[in-house]
Amino acid sequence: MNRYPLWKYLLLLAVLAVGVLYALPNLYGEKPAVQVSQASGDAATPALVQRVQRTLDDADVSPIEVTLEDGRLLALYDGAETQLKAAGVLKRQLGDDFTVALNLAPSTPDWLRSVGAEPMALGLDLRGGVHFLLEVDMETVFNETYDRYARDIPRFLREQSLRYSRASREGDAVRLVFPNEQVMDEAQSALGSEFSVLQFKAAPNAQNTLLATLTETEAKRITDFALQQNLTTLRNRVNELGVAEPLVQRQGDSRIVVELPGVQDTAEAKRLLGKTATLEYRLVAQGKDAQAAKRSGNVPAGTELYETRDGQPILLDQDVIASGDQLVDASSGFDQQSGSPAVFVTLDGQAASKMFDVTSAHVGDPMAVLFIENKVDTSYVDGKEVRTRKKVEQVISVASIRSAFGKRFQTTGLERGEAHDLALLLRAGALAAPVNIVEERTIGPSLGADNIAQGRLAVIVGFLLVVVFMVVYYRGFGLFANAALFMNLVLIVALLSLLQATLTLPGIAGIVLTIGMAVDANVLIFERIREELDAGNTPQSAIKSGYDKAFSSIADANITTLIAAVVLFGFGTGPIKGFAITLSLGIITSMFTAIVGTRAIANLVYGRKRRLNSLSI
Repeated sequence: MNRYPLWKYLLLLAVLAVGVLYALPNLYGEKPAVQVSQASGDAATPALVQRVQRTLDDADVSPIEVTLEDGRLLALYDGAETQLKAAGVLKRQLGDDFTVALNLAPSTPDWLRSVGAEPMALGLDLRGGVHFLLEVDMETVFNETYDRYARDIPRFLREQSLRYSRASREGDAVRLVFPNEQVMDEAQSALGSEFSVLQFKAAPNAQNTLLATLTETEAKRITDFALQQNLTTLRNRVNELGVAEPLVQRQGDSRIVVELPGVQDTAEAKRLLGKTATLEYRLVAQGKDAQAAKRSGNVPAGTELYETRDGQPILLDQDVIASGDQLVDASSGFDQQSGSPAVFVTLDGQAASKMFDVTSAHVGDPMAVLFIENKVDTSYVDGKEVRTRKKVEQVISVASIRSAFGKRFQTTGLERGEAHDLALLLRAGALAAPVNIVEERTIGPSLGADNIAQGRLAVIVGFLLVVVFMVVYYRGFGLFANAALFMNLVLIVALLSLLQATLTLPGIAGIVLTIGMAVDANVLIFERIREELDAGNTPQSAIKSGYDKAFSSIADANITTLIAAVVLFGFGTGPIKGFAITLSLGIITSMFTAIVGTRAIANLVYGRKRRLNSLSI
């Protein structure tokens, strides 16, 4: 009656063995590490390993081990103090060609890694690290959009031979003034077909004037695109920094959360996350006096006035040949002829074709490289923080086109550090809008260790209290439930490790809650067995009826809780998701261990006894 076939016991043992195997890496902990990666984005080489080892040995900060992992070099240490000294030594000796960061590396043995067993990922509150809350500057997005249309619309009107008196940017609109009503009507019809994302309306209190504004649909699309583009770019930049297990996610309509677990030195991340540097390649306007344009303020049509780095004015054509968002690759290095820092860029197909056409037609003419960077200067007035947006535009290089080129070329005129940063930013992609760091929190590794210790203590205390209660109240069957509860904990940790789900403090709360909920099923089963015994049924029959009749109640209770956990995961963010994950996994594993696990033990202990007069329950 209460016997399992051999295959069920073997299946249960196999599940438990796999659970122990994948939970085991979490017992080995982590060691402080110094992470070194090449600024160019190339993978670290064995030669770099030898160089780093030699540098650290000479400085008397020898690591326990230097390893290569996913193209990154990790130097492992026993303590954080030596780790900090080693990071300082490497930053001084390796220079700007390498990115040096502090990290934590798992101490998992190679034999466990060979089967894919890794420790579970720890969240910011457990591992330590940095939390940034970034706000996307949507005002700049729309300013740049309207500036672009203020250039494109007059160009279109000239191509269509439609006369206009004046075209200018006016707030969130482009104002177009025409000589008479007939021309305005013709222009409105042509513009409506060409610029379908704009709406053209007659300006109030002004004759023969149109105002071009974005439609609501287009404005929303631009907002969503800017936020999504920034999300993608920030993820790429974090990946360039070589941070393990980062979190970059949207919060609300204009904010982005960036969490870098394990990172203790945040200066590099903070410096690069918010940068919006990019390049534009333009022809220098020929036959026009830049000095006169600067003195008078009258800039010739079709040109724009800029300054070189030494403060000299220069006129550039409005048409952009190629820009940073059309680059598919970028790396920093040195010009072979002059030895000055350079950025080697590769254009996409469309930009490469245009670059080739323009350089073919303008051999001997000068071409300029315009460096553009959006900054936010923070100052304090009367104790209040004031942010001022600033756009820096400088011509960093002017060179004559010697011959036609297209897909790949180099840009000079930058300092060494600027070349390195610009190559990284171009490679990761340009931000669609500037971002401002509105909140920054750093959690030290010691606080993370305290959180882990307290969380571990909570799990142990909760587990022991449940164990004592089950043994006192249900005696022998309580021991069965405790064995299943231990199996449940092992399987939860194994699944978190296998799925590489991030464990946070709320996640630990979910595990503690699961411990209490895991024995609920056994309580229902054991009480049902007691009822069957009180009704006069035999012990064997009571065991069978207890498990069979309690199953529907157990399934209903756990399924409804699982639905709530799924909803929390779907609509929650950050810590709520961590709680929902551990709760969901705990429900699934507790169903298995409470029903299959405890019955397997009960069948093993009582199932082979033909004459059974009583049960220890």
